Amino acid sequence: MTRVAAVDCGTNSIRLLVADAHPATGELTDLDRRMTIVRLGQGVDRTGRLAPEALERTFAACREYAAVIKEHGAERLRFVATSASRDAENRDVFVRGVLDILGVEPEVVTGDQEAEFSFTGATKELAGRDHLDKPYLVVDIGGGSTEFVVGEDHVRAARSVDVGCVRMTERHLVHDGAVTDPPTQAQVAAVRADIEAALDLAEETVPLREARTLVGLAGSVTTVSAIAQDLPEYDSAAIHHSRVSLERVREITDWLLRSTHAERAAAPSMHPGRVDVIGAGALVLLAIMERTGAEEVVVSEHDILDGIAWSLA
Repeated sequence: MTRVAAVDCGTNSIRLLVADAHPATGELTDLDRRMTIVRLGQGVDRTGRLAPEALERTFAACREYAAVIKEHGAERLRFVATSASRDAENRDVFVRGVLDILGVEPEVVTGDQEAEFSFTGATKELAGRDHLDKPYLVVDIGGGSTEFVVGEDHVRAARSVDVGCVRMTERHLVHDGAVTDPPTQAQVAAVRADIEAALDLAEETVPLREARTLVGLAGSVTTVSAIAQDLPEYDSAAIHHSRVSLERVREITDWLLRSTHAERAAAPSMHPGRVDVIGAGALVLLAIMERTGAEEVVVSEHDILDGIAWSLA
C-alpha cells in the first residue's frame, strides 16, 4: 500500500485526492478528495496570459492543499496542470508559485497525457460490470479542452481539442464583459459550430463511433447527472456510475440554455462556480452523444485525478 497525493489543476477548478493505493487489488481508498473553483483560465483565450487574480486564487487553494497533504502524511505527490497553463505565456510564474508552496513542479502535460490519465481513472473499476460493453469512449469535458479516448483495457486512440465550458462561454456567450443571461440563439449556434468543428478534428484520430459505452467525466457531466436525478444536494455516491439518457441530456441542456443565472443557481446541486458555464458544458456533452449515437452516458466521478494517483502507485 502506498499513500499518494494527486493534484489536478485545470482551467476552471483545482482538485486534490489523497488516497491509499492497493496495486494488488486495483483499489484506491480515498482519505481526502476536494475541489475548489479557481478559474485559472480566466481570460487566457483572449489575452494568452494567466491573470494575477486567477493565480492568487489558485495559490490560495494550493496552500490549503499543502496542509491537507501534510496532515495525512502522503509519501508521494504529483501535480498535473492542464489546458490553461499549457496556453499561457506567463506559465513560469505559475510554476514557481506551485513549487514554493507544495515543493513539486507542476507538470504541464500534453493533451494526450491528460487523456491517458483520464482513461485509467475512469475505467479501472468498470471491468466486469453488466451491460457495459467495450470499447469505451471516455470524454473528459474540462474548462478549456475536452479529451476523447477510445480503448478496451488500454488506450487505443486519444485526442484533445480546445472546446471546454469556460473557453466556449468566454468566446461566445459574453457581451459587454458579462455572460449573456440567457444566451441568444445566435450565440448558442456559434458555440455549437465550434463544438462540431472540434468533433471533426477528434474523429480524424479517434474512432468515436466505434465505442459501445460512453463514459463522461468532470463537472459539466456530473452536474447534468445531478440535475437529471433531481438531487436535493450534490451527492457524489448517487452520481458515480449513474446513467443519463440522450433524451434527458437534451432536455437539461435546453433548459440550461434558456434559463437565467438566478434559475440555474437555484438548482440545489449546482456549484456556484459552474452557474455561468454549465450551459456550454452541457452542450458539449449533447453534441458528443448526438455525433456518436450514444443512447446514454455513464457518469464517473473517477477521472484524471484517480489516474494521476495510480501513476504514483
